[in-house]
Amino acid sequence: MNHMIVMTTMPDMASAEELADNLVGDSLAACVNILPVMKSIYRWQGKCQHGAEHQLIIKTCADRYKEIESYIEKHHPYELPEIIGLPIQQGLAAYLTWVTENCEKN
Repeated sequence: MNHMIVMTTMPDMASAEELADNLVGDSLAACVNILPVMKSIYRWQGKCQHGAEHQLIIKTCADRYKEIESYIEKHHPYELPEIIGLPIQQGLAAYLTWVTENCEKN
C-alpha cells in the first residue's frame, strides 16, 4: 500500500486539534502532527495577506486521500483551504505498517 503525507493549515489550535482528532478517530489518518504557530504570507483576492496559522502534517495511506480531502473541505473554516498530498517514497517498514494498520477502513 502506498503512503502519503497530507498537509493543511488551520487558523488556531482548537480547530487544528479538532480536525486532527476527527481524522485519527475516523481512521483516515494514523497520526497528525500540529506545528506551533507560524506566520503565513500569501496572496488572496489580489492582496498580500499576513496571518498566523498552524501546519498539520497528516500521515495516511494513499487510498484514503480523497476521503481526507473531502473531510477537510467540508469542515475547514477557510474558503480555499490548503490541501496538499505528498507521496512517502521511503520509510521505516515497521512504521509504514503501523500507518497502514491505523488507516484501515472500519
